[in-house]
Amino acid sequence: MSSSRRQIRLGFTDEPFPEGTHMCHIFSDEEEQGDVISRYVASGLAEGEQVCYFADTRSVDETRTRLGNLGVPVPAGDDQQLLVASAVDMYCPDGTFVPDRMLANFPIVYNAGREAGFAGVRATGEMSWARRGLPGSERLIEYESRINTVVRETPLTAVCQYDARLFDGATLFEVLIVHPVMIVRGRISRNPYYLPPEEFQRRARGLAGKPG
Repeated sequence: MSSSRRQIRLGFTDEPFPEGTHMCHIFSDEEEQGDVISRYVASGLAEGEQVCYFADTRSVDETRTRLGNLGVPVPAGDDQQLLVASAVDMYCPDGTFVPDRMLANFPIVYNAGREAGFAGVRATGEMSWARRGLPGSERLIEYESRINTVVRETPLTAVCQYDARLFDGATLFEVLIVHPVMIVRGRISRNPYYLPPEEFQRRARGLAGKPG
């Protein structure tokens, strides 16, 4: 990462992180999710960043309600600093999960925010819906390994949320290895299981070439 990038604070930790940080938030109940995400969003707004929230809903109104239920400060009316969107409608309009749509969206969101005069851009979203058997969701792990490169280059600050109740141990480990930073029980740490995208792809190719 470039040493000239701003150091940001995430709200739930005193440790500063550079722009272009990609985090994985594992939560076990909505109270824990709401606590971390509300502080993550609030700190972004306080730092003059644009905050984009992509939720597991089918409408923007549902998303705003969801944020309110999690205790996230949702401004009245349309607020350009806090953007909310339906991840389902945006990325699965025909019922198929298309990771490339999400990947291509991050630079667009970041550039628009910076052009609007915001100090930076951070994004968060509930990714657990992508593991619910939607066609195309089997590519999620590959997508998550690629997004690290996009986030570093943009440099957007991103956190993805995963509901631990929806995963078995093996699948949860798959999710963990593609995130350099992890948040568990509100505590942030550098992920000891992280595989850089190039190493992840190398191992994936090797496994694909082995007989079943």
